[in-house]
This record gives sequence, structure tokens and C-alpha cells, in this order.
Amino acid sequence: MTTTVSAPPTAPAPPPPRRPRRWLIAAGLTLVLLAAGGVYWFTRDDGQTGAFDPDAPYLDASRPVAERVDDLLGRMTLDEKLGQMTQAERKEVGAGEITSYALGSLLSGGGSVPSDNTPQGWADMYDAFQAEAMATRLRIPMIYGVDAVHGHNNVKGATIFPHNIGLGATRDPGLVRRIGEAVAIEVTATGLDWDFAPCLCVARDIRWGRTYESFGEDPELASAMTTIVTGLQGEQLGGPNSVLATAKHYIGDGGTNGGKDQGDAQLSEEELRKVHLPPFQAAVKAGVGSVMISFSSFNGVKLHGHRQLITDVLKGELGFTGFVVSDWNAIDQIDGVRDVFTPEEVSAAVNAGIDMVMVPERWREFISVLRDEVNAGRVPLDRIDDANRRILTKKFELGMFEHPMADRAQFDKVGAPAHRELARQAVRQSQVLLKNDGGILPLKKDAKIFVAGRNADDIGNQSGGWTLTWQGQSGPITDGTTVLQGIRDAVGTSGKVTFSADGTGVPADTDVAVAVIGETPYAEYEGDRPDGVTLAQTDLDTLTELRKSGKPVVVVLVSGRPVDVTAHLPQWRALLAAWLPGTEGAGVADVLFGSHKPTGKLPMSWPATPDQEPVNHGDPKTPLFPYGFGLTY
Repeated sequence: MTTTVSAPPTAPAPPPPRRPRRWLIAAGLTLVLLAAGGVYWFTRDDGQTGAFDPDAPYLDASRPVAERVDDLLGRMTLDEKLGQMTQAERKEVGAGEITSYALGSLLSGGGSVPSDNTPQGWADMYDAFQAEAMATRLRIPMIYGVDAVHGHNNVKGATIFPHNIGLGATRDPGLVRRIGEAVAIEVTATGLDWDFAPCLCVARDIRWGRTYESFGEDPELASAMTTIVTGLQGEQLGGPNSVLATAKHYIGDGGTNGGKDQGDAQLSEEELRKVHLPPFQAAVKAGVGSVMISFSSFNGVKLHGHRQLITDVLKGELGFTGFVVSDWNAIDQIDGVRDVFTPEEVSAAVNAGIDMVMVPERWREFISVLRDEVNAGRVPLDRIDDANRRILTKKFELGMFEHPMADRAQFDKVGAPAHRELARQAVRQSQVLLKNDGGILPLKKDAKIFVAGRNADDIGNQSGGWTLTWQGQSGPITDGTTVLQGIRDAVGTSGKVTFSADGTGVPADTDVAVAVIGETPYAEYEGDRPDGVTLAQTDLDTLTELRKSGKPVVVVLVSGRPVDVTAHLPQWRALLAAWLPGTEGAGVADVLFGSHKPTGKLPMSWPATPDQEPVNHGDPKTPLFPYGFGLTY
């Protein structure tokens, strides 16, 4: 018998050894990656080492997002998952802590800005933080949130659009979507990913300090304005100027008793669903990526611990697939005592369905308590995994794993002329003409005009709260055009404009006096007016001076809500509600002089007296001006 012996098959040549690769993540942070069995070991500049697999499925952008999330979740430790659920204020994070705690998110509170408050200064700050996130074991990028609620309003020189109440007066969802697109461009130009906007509260009582953050008293109006979600995010997340939008504050904060901020909405579930739920339903339908919970309560139960409304209604009934974020330290209010994050508060909030917890200063305490609650079985691990799945899905959809650092090609888009022109259009469309006796408006460009009032030449006052700082402030705080400058620019060469803030010194040849009066900046509970919204004595004194002159008076009311003017209205020839127009005050002048006819309609009923509040269309009360009222020329 003959035996044939075959030569053994030729073994494949071993792959060439991988060369060490040095990845420069950001200035001052270099990762040295050394291959070992298909896994890379990294060494950070601080000497710490760890394992990292550059071929892991979650890093493959060609794979479906759900598959990437599954793969990443399977690699994460409990501490890494808890880090993803934690959002800290940027000033409260020490060097290296994003890395060591695997923090998932940072935010800027109102007025929390880098020392160089320019687009480049923001991008530099963002990249430094992101570099620390990219130095974690799994290189999960952090997401950075900011209250860009009427423009990128923390950034000096950004375009400041009218606050939402003015946008509600425009009745123009297409315009609002374009504003969202412009805001997204300015936000992404500074490197940021996440906007805590839009506010979809339905404000039912003007005494509430957040009234101006609402599009109005009608749920249909607020729902129509959810076009801003698409403006901010794009048709889908991940475009070149896409930022994560946030529908807030869920739910009923515009319906609290007495208009009290962080108060109690004592309503039937039927009314809650009829009045306050529809805008959130519309936002979910539009694909909003995150929802922020309200500080307030519903029939005595704090929303941050309300499992039925968060998990059953929002995530279940409405089908919301994004992630839920808490408001500033709001979980500490669940037990009614602001002291420490008790285990009961932490477990109640997370089990209710909150996925990311905003704990600006006390984030280390929160992580420790939540870890203990998970280990004790009081917060199920599948709830932790669900929260992480929701957060990571949005990070993947935004393309953050592929492009974690700031795009520095659009610094010039912050405050760009095209955005300012869009804001000016929004201003003129938001003006609501409430009175015009004898057709005194529009003003003639060859008239001799006396301008008075503390809000005439103050860009801080006309921009309101949430502008450069949380509460806002008076004065020349940013770039733009005041109402006075807009009037001066509109007057022709044969006309004349004289100005005195207090209304004194009216020239004898004056044809008409324009008083620009109203509110000064405030935000949230600082703006609550439980006794009614009335004119300040400073404004009343200015009006008294103008009456002494005997000249016809046109009042431009700069305010975040209707103001009690019933007793004074007979003394005025015209009244124009200008709301809080932002940086482009020339839009007010466009309407005053008739370059554009007034087209705005009241987004809220205008009460006849302070004690008439709350008054809304459909109830038996008769306001001074009804919802939807607005004259034109």
C-alpha cells in the first residue's frame, strides 16, 4: 500500500506588529496607545493606564446605533454608568474629575461663562473638558448643556431674539423654526451640544415670574411653536449644526396656584392633559431629544418624583424615547426639605424615570448615594441601564463619538448679520398694537419726537432675564440696537429726536412723545408678582412729566407679560406691546414708523385689574384686551 503524505498547509504570515500610536486629544493631554492582543493599553500624561479597544463595535459608525449602545453598555462598570447619569456645573469640577468619575455631562448655569467670553473662549473651554472625557477608559464623550433660551444668551455678542412670549405673538411657526436654526448655528459655533430649550409651559397667570418663557396661555399656540425643536435639532440629530433640544418644564408649571414659581398645580388630571400636556406631546412627535422636569408639584406631589407622569405618561403613553433630565438640584426638593440628597429622594427620582440628574455642586454626593441605592437593590440595575441607553443613544445620534471636539470654523456666525436681521424680523412681527387713537401711529419720519423712559436706551432692559446672566441686568451688557437708536435711525433728515430718560425737558416744538417704559430684568421666582404686575413708580413719574408737556403720548411697553395699565390708558394716544425684543430694537421702530404694519396678536389675555388674575380665554371673565387681540394700520 502506498501512502501519500501531503505537505502541511502553509501557515499565514503573522500580521505585522502594530506600531505604538500617539493620539493628541487636546493641548496638554496625550494618549500613548500600545497594542496587546488586539486591545490597546493607554497611558495618560498623568501616568494612569487602562485598556481600550479601538476596534470595539461601539466605535464603528457604520453599525446601527442600538447595536453600538448594546456593545458599549456591556463594557461599562456601575461607576461608569452612574457617571453618565450625572450632570455637574462646569465651575464645580476639578482638574481630572471628568476622567476619574467618568462624568457624562456638564452645564453652564446662567452667567457661568469662561473667562474669555468669546466663541473661541467657549470652544477652548469645551475642548479642555472634552479631552478629559476622551481620556476615560471607554472614551465616552461628555455632553454640554446651556440655557440658550432666546439666542445663545450666555455669550457676549450673540444674537438675542425676543423671548418666547413675543414669538407667541407672531403666530408664525415657520419663523420660530428659523430662529431655532440660527440659535443652533451659534451654539454649535462655540462647540456646545445641548440646549435647555424650548420652554413649552402654558402660562395661565401673569403673576408667574417665568411668564415670558411661555409662548402663551393657549396649548394650541405652544404646540404650534414646537417647530423650534426641528430648528434646533435639524430633521434628524447629527447634522453639522444640530443641537439636542429640551422640552421643559414637564408638566404644569404654568398652572400653579397664584402663579407661584416652583409652586403647586392643583388641577384635575383632565385639565392637566387638556391644557398642559399637548405641547409636550407635539414636541415628542417632533423628535425632541430630552425633556426637563419641572420644579413644581402636581396636587402636592413633586414632579421630580412622579413616576406616573414621567414613566407612564411621558415615556409610555407619549412614546418619548429620549432622556429625561432633572432641573437644578430639584431632586433635593422631593421630601420638602433642602438639605442633603437623601437616599429616599435619589431613589424616588431615578425610579420615577429621571435619566440624567442635574446636581451642579453636589454631584459627588449624588453619585455616592445612588451607588449605595443600587447596591442595596432599591434602584434596579435595569433602571440604570435604561437611563444609560437613552443618554448614550443621543450621544451616538449626535455623532459625538466621531466628532467630540468643537468645530472652530463658524466663530463668525455668532451674532452674524443674517441672524440679527432674522431677530429684527421677529421683533417687528411680535409687536402688538393695543390702542391707536386718531391714527397717531405710524409716526412720521419728519416729525419732532421726544423719547423718554428708562427702557428706551437700555439693551439690558429690553433683553430681559437670561441674558449674559441668570437674572439679566440693566445697561449696555451686549451688542445690539436699543429702541432709541432704532427710532433715531428711522427718522429722516428733516425730523428730530430728543431724549430724556426721566421725561423732563420736553421741547416746545415736539410733535409727539414716545415713552418706552415697563419691566426691568428678572428670572424665575425673582419675577413672581403675587400682588399683580403694575408699573413702577419710576415709570409713573416719567408719564407725569410727559402729561405736563401737553404733548400726545405714545407708550411702548417693554415687558415680559401684560402689565396693569387700565387706569392710565385713557391718558395715552397709543399703546404698543413690545414684549422683550432682545438686541434688535430697530424692529420696534420698524412698526412705530410704519415700515412694517403691526401684525402681532396677544398670546395672553390682558387683565383689566391685578385682582382679576388668572384670566384666560374661555373663562367667564372679561379682560381689558382679549387673547388674540391686535390692531393694525
